[in-house]
This record gives sequence, C-alpha cells and structure tokens, in this order.
Amino acid sequence: MLYSVSFKLTAYNIKLIANKMKKYTNTGSKDTRSGFGAGMTELGQKNENVVALCADLIGSLKFDDFKKNHPERFFQIGIAEANMIGIAAGLTIGGKIPFTGTFANFSTGRVYDQIRQSVAYSGKNVKICASHAGLTLGEDGATHQILEDIGLMKMLPGMTVINTCDFNQTKAATLALADHKGPAYLRFGRPVVPNFTSAEEPFVIGKAIMLNEGTDVTIIATGHLVWEALIAAETLHAKGISVEVINIHTIKPLDEQAILKSVAKTGCVVTAEEHNILGGLGESVARILALNNPKPQEFVAVKDSFGESGTPEQLMDKYKLNNQAIVEAVERVIIRK
Repeated sequence: MLYSVSFKLTAYNIKLIANKMKKYTNTGSKDTRSGFGAGMTELGQKNENVVALCADLIGSLKFDDFKKNHPERFFQIGIAEANMIGIAAGLTIGGKIPFTGTFANFSTGRVYDQIRQSVAYSGKNVKICASHAGLTLGEDGATHQILEDIGLMKMLPGMTVINTCDFNQTKAATLALADHKGPAYLRFGRPVVPNFTSAEEPFVIGKAIMLNEGTDVTIIATGHLVWEALIAAETLHAKGISVEVINIHTIKPLDEQAILKSVAKTGCVVTAEEHNILGGLGESVARILALNNPKPQEFVAVKDSFGESGTPEQLMDKYKLNNQAIVEAVERVIIRK
C-alpha cells in the first residue's frame, strides 16, 4: 500500500496511481514531526536567536539534535505546558525566537489562556509547534486526539495557523516561521506518510499550492488529507471527472483569491481535513464563498465528535477521512451544481 492511512484501494487504482502520480516528487515516506525536527536542526545552525522549549517530549518532537548541538538554547520545561508558554513569551522580549513543542492537545487546549493572554493578545513572536494532532495519533485515544485545535487557534487575532502535509513541507514551514514576525501555530503529526512535495519548493505563508488542475470540482485539502485528495483525484479522473486539487497549508491567513478563482471555474468544492467539521478549514472556505460567490460545498471532516482508541487506519476509515470519502463527497457535490 502506498500510504498507511489509505484504505481499500483496488488493484486497478494502485496501478492508476503509480502511473499518474509520477508527476509528484516522491522520496519515500516519513513522519511530518521528523520534518519539524530537521527544520529545527537547520535553524539551530543558521539562527542563534532560535531557542527551543519542550514539555518532556524530546523524542516525540524530534528535538534530539537541537538539544545535542545547542544545549544552551534548549530548555526542558517538564510537564508544565502553561509555564512553557509563559517562558516563551518572556524570551521574545530579549529578541529570542522561541519554538515550543509538545502534543497538539497540550499545545493548545491545555494552555489556551496562556496563549491568548501572553502570546496572541501581547503579539509575542512565539512559534507554537504541535505534534500528534488529530485522529492519526491513534491508540492514545480521545483524550489526546485533539480535533478542535485549528478552530481554537485561528480565532485568536493575529495568530498564523499552518497545517503541513508531509516531511518536506513541515521542514520548510519550520524554517519559514523563524523569519515570520508574530505568533504562529504549526500543526503536524506522528504517522509515516508519503513525502511527495519537493524539498526545493519554498514555503510561502498564506499561499496555496495548486497540485492538480481541473474543471469539474475543486478539492481543497490540508495536512494528511492532501495525499488522500490526490488519490481521490486519480480515481475520479478514471470516472471522467476533472478535479482541481489545492493544498491549503496555511489555514490563516487563507489564500482567498486562489480559492475563489478555482471555485469560480469548477462551480463546486469539497474541503478535506483531519479536524472537527466545526471551526476548521471547511468553515473558513464556506465563509469566503458565502461572502463572495456562494457555490455547493461538501465537507470531509470529523462530524462533531471526539475520537477513540484505535490504529490510525481504523480511525481514518471509521470517521471517513480518506480518499474514498473524498470521492463520495465529490460525487454528491457535483449533483448539486
């Protein structure tokens, strides 16, 4: 199987994907959190103002190399996430660029007040970096599988929100955030996924990436669902449906012009995300369309529920966050045109 979080691919589809998707740079499969770790390693060498703070999860956040190479710029805070955010906010006053790291649930939900008051409201240059987001955290279950974090963070004034799709893009986003002024939230995950974007492609905050041009429907995806959208596009192509696929790695600020231009051409849209249907990418897209050019939209997202314990494959299948669900959503939305 091409991807451990892809489901029920027929032999025909596997052959189709292998032939059609050669246009994407594929350098194997890696976890996105390792992309963050690689980015931090490079930043440690390039920028002496970059500091790292961790809440007792060095291995999980791939901070090992940064800690080894720059021990004077690494701070192990322990299981005290609120304290970590406060320290990070204080470090910015001295010109440091702090990158905090823990699981997404602890990076946002547990410390929301500290982020709101000490970082967002104060406009501090803190980079809140969160691994193990969404259902693909897997067996740890609902208490750790935060599905509300994008909504929590995007509603904070001045907060940049980024959700990357593979190793290369996560590394590039990490590097870009060091140059970005202002508070930011970077979301990535634990499972091994295809590394299909180019390592040479620059990461531009707020700029969508067109992955496939089409005329019948627009699929707007983020994070782990980008690869699933590409698989779905090839399946739909075999059915005679021309699909435009857009990778929205920056939820806020959102590339509104790219979205409006695409949907004006195709006449309908499907949004796909590993997040609650409430408050995520889909609702941001719906707002833009409602204000400018209302068109039919279908949502591939968790339907307002918590997760549960299971393998990533089982959960993404049960909660319908896969290429099959995207195909079905496309077939529904096209009928509504």
